[in-house]
Amino acid sequence: MGDVLAGFHAAWEFESDSVLIRYERGIRTPKLFQALGERRIPLAALADVTLTPGKRGTVVLRAEPRPGADPLMDAAAGQLREGCDPYRLVLPAERETLAEYYADELRARLPETGPAERHLVAAPEAPLQFKAYDAKASFDGTAVRFRWSWTGASSAKWKAGDQSFPVTDLGGVEWRSPEVFEGYLRLLPRDPGAAQPPQPDQDPAAVVFGLGYGPVHESLPFAAAVLAAVRASGPSTATPVPVAAARRDPADIAERIRHLGELHQAGLVTDEEFSTKKAELLAEL
Repeated sequence: MGDVLAGFHAAWEFESDSVLIRYERGIRTPKLFQALGERRIPLAALADVTLTPGKRGTVVLRAEPRPGADPLMDAAAGQLREGCDPYRLVLPAERETLAEYYADELRARLPETGPAERHLVAAPEAPLQFKAYDAKASFDGTAVRFRWSWTGASSAKWKAGDQSFPVTDLGGVEWRSPEVFEGYLRLLPRDPGAAQPPQPDQDPAAVVFGLGYGPVHESLPFAAAVLAAVRASGPSTATPVPVAAARRDPADIAERIRHLGELHQAGLVTDEEFSTKKAELLAEL
């Protein structure tokens, strides 16, 4: 096609076998979009295209990626807020007819709709790094490294020491959004029988997020890049293995409650959520 459809925060360029999405840079553009810059989405990576009414005189053109086709969306696992969905293009309502035309054109060109056997959309490129609440995480394309922070890391992580995980030893990545309480990034072992501590703040293969630490636009591209490298290194059946919960160090509990209080004061946690979670933490002593 070769045409360009510009919306709020992004523009889609339609090509014969792909859609090139270029994200704007600006103070109102979601930081995740700015971090991504641009993405080429092969039509083979899409399952469907929809056009729906938006808010305040807009319409939304959305491409639906096939499961397994995009490492970013695989890592996000449905946790992205609507406004940060990189597959949504918000347009003024007066462009509805034009958007409907492109939606029909795209749907007619989609070759497959089922789960993809491999990633078809390129992952963010390494090297990547971000600062979590308890560590600095870095990825050079071959290994993930965690360097613990003396102000945030639990005693269990300090005892384990700084960590390095070759991609070939990993079976997957688990990302819990920093926009919810106790978000984290956990590396899953390739060996499905390997046990891991149930609490991310006790697991040397995980880093925890917090207010201002591990934001979506830094930690999610990081998780996607690692996930893509893991998948490229070979098949794996790794899944999280539950183990019996151990009692936490009282100092760790006190630190988590202090952090919870910071979120409460910042208005990110309600009074009820604060009371409930504090009681849960105290019950683990």
